[in-house]
Amino acid sequence: MPQIKPRGCRSPSYYVGLATGILMKSTVAFARPSNRKSILADRRTLKMASSAHAYVRGSTVQFYKWLEERGARAVPNGPSVWICGDCHAGNLGPIADAQGKIHVQIRDLDQTVIGNPNHDLIRLALSLASAARGSNLPGVTTAHMLEQMMIGYRRALKPVSAKRMIESDKPECVRIVMRRAMSRTWKHLARERLKDLKPNIPRGERFWPLSKQESAAIKGLFDEEGVRRLVASLKSRANDSRIDVLDAAYWMKGCSSLGRLRFAVLLNVSGGNAKTDEFCLIDIKEASPAAAPRARDAVMPRDNGKRVVEGAKQLAPALGDRMMATKVLGRSIVLRELMPQDLKLEIDQLSRDEAVEAARYLAQVVGKAHARQMDAPTRKEFAGSLRARRSTRLDAPSWLWTSIVELAAIHEAAYLEHCRLYALG
Repeated sequence: MPQIKPRGCRSPSYYVGLATGILMKSTVAFARPSNRKSILADRRTLKMASSAHAYVRGSTVQFYKWLEERGARAVPNGPSVWICGDCHAGNLGPIADAQGKIHVQIRDLDQTVIGNPNHDLIRLALSLASAARGSNLPGVTTAHMLEQMMIGYRRALKPVSAKRMIESDKPECVRIVMRRAMSRTWKHLARERLKDLKPNIPRGERFWPLSKQESAAIKGLFDEEGVRRLVASLKSRANDSRIDVLDAAYWMKGCSSLGRLRFAVLLNVSGGNAKTDEFCLIDIKEASPAAAPRARDAVMPRDNGKRVVEGAKQLAPALGDRMMATKVLGRSIVLRELMPQDLKLEIDQLSRDEAVEAARYLAQVVGKAHARQMDAPTRKEFAGSLRARRSTRLDAPSWLWTSIVELAAIHEAAYLEHCRLYALG
């Protein structure tokens, strides 16, 4: 028998969508430097209320709190290497290197530290388990996903010289985004980010006006020789290329980064010949202190921007080689040119087969990022420790399953409380 909805009854997603529209309209009308903070806080609260999966992606604080209170006892130590620190599935995806070649690597390194690689495994598993639940997949699928994660991760730990190195098949969600990435050009990036091909950044929902102080600071930044050299070094541009700032705006982007400095800057890059002039879009992002637990003996740059860049070079060279740490308005920032091929993986809805394939493939991507920092004996010892802690009924470490069960319960309760507080205003 079909379900009959009372007249006027709406689903929760309807109200979230309605609230989003209202907030976006007010954002366009009132997003000035003086009231950014309150608008950004409202936007973050709304975004995290949209779904449990969105809450898991945006609420790193719950994960770090659990690691601080329970993780030291519940999770075994691994070798001290650079880790992502916030390794949810949305932080992996296609990235173009300085020459335009496409790789699937970690694409957000805000929380990178020298730490325990098992923390990245847990964070990835939690996000995949959340996506599986959001796709109405049974709990047994989550167990199979953890098993496939360990298969993919252990494959990455095998010696580089192994003749029979097995590469995990790309799941359909990755193949789709890779096909898009390979066919994208500047025009696609401009239409997506700027809405048109004109040399300006249109003010609206995502791009907001700058203060006079911010405008002057950004112009001064691109007068620096080091910044000019970075832009010139990408995409085989002439070493003596001249760069001119055409436009700049505050960029409302992401979830965990809402509230920090974030600017989009449109440049004209000239190689001395008008025919070779081209536009490029620069992302400037404030680097804040990492909340991810770090190894006790870790030696890292004290400057947060330099920490992020160094972590990126170790974990995602395609991205790290395009990044630079510097200062704007006295704050540590990371600067990089956006490439049309840089895309985010969207795995909100998965079939059972896609979920299992995604778990295996993405774990291998993370495993490669960790493994390139280890010598052969360390890889072998670490791989052995992952095999040794398996349960009799699950081909994955028992601590990984226990951690996911605990964290899933914590995040579900926190998400419902977040929605209650949001609904009550």
